[in-house]
Amino acid sequence: MTPNPNPKGASMDLGDLIEPDAILPVLKATSKKQVLQELAEKAAERTGLAERDIFETIVQRERLGSTGVGNGIAIPHGKLERLGRLVGVFGRLHRPVEFDALDDQPVDLVFLLLAPEGAGAEHLKALSKIARLLRNPETVGRLRASHDVETLYALMTDTTPPFAA
Repeated sequence: MTPNPNPKGASMDLGDLIEPDAILPVLKATSKKQVLQELAEKAAERTGLAERDIFETIVQRERLGSTGVGNGIAIPHGKLERLGRLVGVFGRLHRPVEFDALDDQPVDLVFLLLAPEGAGAEHLKALSKIARLLRNPETVGRLRASHDVETLYALMTDTTPPFAA
């Protein structure tokens, strides 16, 4: 088992949650269900868990209330028993889709967060960090304008992308 890169008390960084290969820069999904399926597929690749288990977990959470938080953003999330650490997957949709968001606006930026079953405060801290990032209008505008993995990753992790202007 690998040590936790984020010991208790340390500030959580989105780089602890997401890696470049967990970014889908141009999702072509045309429905909420397709978005969740594609994110679950990528999360399954990243975690080794069954895609169906991940999909069912996030769909079950969506039934409690949409994770579409407004301004074209959704943060679907769920807890999985066999997951060893927090895992994020980000998708930027080619065209916005209806997501039953709080403001009834379609969604084009989606950040999936998966947490181990026992992750209480750590899960909430990660959700809060993601929400803060996606509340920043300048960051959101740059995420929407970016089409490559490196730039999207840099924007989310606050690093400078190669050859940034």
